[in-house]
Amino acid sequence: MRHLGFIAAAALALTGCAESFNAQVARFQTMPAPSGQTYTIRASEAAKAPSLEFGHYADLVSSKLNAQGYRPSASPDAATLVVSIDYGVDKGKTMTRSEPFTGYGGWGGYGPWGGYSPWGYGPIGYYGRRGWHGGFAFGYDPFLFGGYDRVESYVVYTSGLDMKIESKASGQRVFEGHAKAVSSVDTLTYLVPNLIDAMFTGFPGNSGETVKITVPPPKKS
Repeated sequence: MRHLGFIAAAALALTGCAESFNAQVARFQTMPAPSGQTYTIRASEAAKAPSLEFGHYADLVSSKLNAQGYRPSASPDAATLVVSIDYGVDKGKTMTRSEPFTGYGGWGGYGPWGGYSPWGYGPIGYYGRRGWHGGFAFGYDPFLFGGYDRVESYVVYTSGLDMKIESKASGQRVFEGHAKAVSSVDTLTYLVPNLIDAMFTGFPGNSGETVKITVPPPKKS
């Protein structure tokens, strides 16, 4: 017999807002060394281009490219490199995991409120969606010592950032990167900046290599 208690909680191994951010990053590149190249940034999906949100993420990418030695172009037409970015998070997937849950019973057992019962009553019950369910049993009940599995239910989200860089003169792609993370949150304003940090860690990277990047949480003020 099994009683299930569903608890909406994130797995400890997942990325959360107060923890380090873990991402898998795959990069393919023939990037030229910085030597005066300029760039323009555009959205891979045209619908995102007018949004202030996209502009915020584009500014973050721009600051990373500047740190590498590339420079923003005075106009999109004058750029030597065209940088395209896309980002998103899925609707989440419900996962479950079980942990042993042992009841108590027998003579001189503990009551359902955590107090000792001198009358030899122990609780029969389980934790469910609505809290404690159960009553009392007189004497020893082997089912109480057999234990039940407690099942936790939680949602995980997969987010991603794609970045492509092309030579404007030739149209040849010189960089293609994919950053992916599994987390307990689906907030893009948290996820995308961290994915950008992961993408530019060790930029441009070894072509054809997939690496795990850990971005530390922001320092507390």
